[in-house]
Amino acid sequence: MSTQTPSVGQDAAWQEWLSAIASERMHHAWLLSGAKGLGKRAFARAAAAELVRLPGQPASDVDAHPDIHILEHLPTNDDEAKKKAEGKPYQTKRNITVDQVREMIRRLSTKPTLGDKRAIVIDPADDMEKSAVNAVLKALEEPPTGTFFLLVTHQPGRLLPTIRSRCRVLRFAALEAGELDAVIRRDAPHVDSAARSAAIAASHGSPGVALDFVEHDLGGIHALMTRILREGDTRFHLRGALADEMGARPARDRQVATLELARSVLVHELRDASRDRQLRIIEAHGTLTQLTTQATTYNFDAGLLIMEIGGLLASAAMPREAAR
Repeated sequence: MSTQTPSVGQDAAWQEWLSAIASERMHHAWLLSGAKGLGKRAFARAAAAELVRLPGQPASDVDAHPDIHILEHLPTNDDEAKKKAEGKPYQTKRNITVDQVREMIRRLSTKPTLGDKRAIVIDPADDMEKSAVNAVLKALEEPPTGTFFLLVTHQPGRLLPTIRSRCRVLRFAALEAGELDAVIRRDAPHVDSAARSAAIAASHGSPGVALDFVEHDLGGIHALMTRILREGDTRFHLRGALADEMGARPARDRQVATLELARSVLVHELRDASRDRQLRIIEAHGTLTQLTTQATTYNFDAGLLIMEIGGLLASAAMPREAAR
């Protein structure tokens, strides 16, 4: 059994998973819960590989194993599917569809191929269509012997209570500064100490946000976001500066990284805010979450998107300012 944690800073969750595999009565459904960027995706795949691994054998490639089924966003069309096959960036559908879930359920009518266990990973479960959610619920209520579900969720509150009640929760904690520093050094060794420090401060414990920060050089954007939240932007000049910092034709990855950074900034601001301001921050965060989901599918006008982000931050500013 592997003792190496697949995600930095998530030793407790990994040990809990290994203990469950070793037990005689392992729960059939698991909710991998935590903020986006904490390593849940890598964890889910490693956990699935460990679950189905035969004694004495190394863990298999999850994409090729017949007893690991991963439900995730599919490419939007054949051209995007070709890009995926070539290892290029590609656009995805907005949701995990009911057809994907039904195909998975059909496979559950047979026994596992290589051993006595099968893993179903849904990543993220937050993005399932309503009919797909109902189909998954039925599978969770009557799971076939040897079938185990891992539902990755960034926002467990978006899932039906009936789904949450049938799952055992694995919680993913925010990383400490030293852990974040190790991740950046490993995955972005070219980054200097000043940029690492800025990324760590901006990420608020999320390695995904920290790596996006250094990869897309978001220091200037972060500084402007912080100013808007603290000062407001009654004359729109900070939003104009934000648009200049973003650039006229930013890549989609940079736009998504900026949205994630804005969400992280709001979450950090929530802790010490007044009750009234907390409500405004939560509302702005919810809209940013919707935009983040849509940004991977739709071609947003970059200028309008960054002004929308700035407006949402201004709506949560102290003192209060209307976004538009």
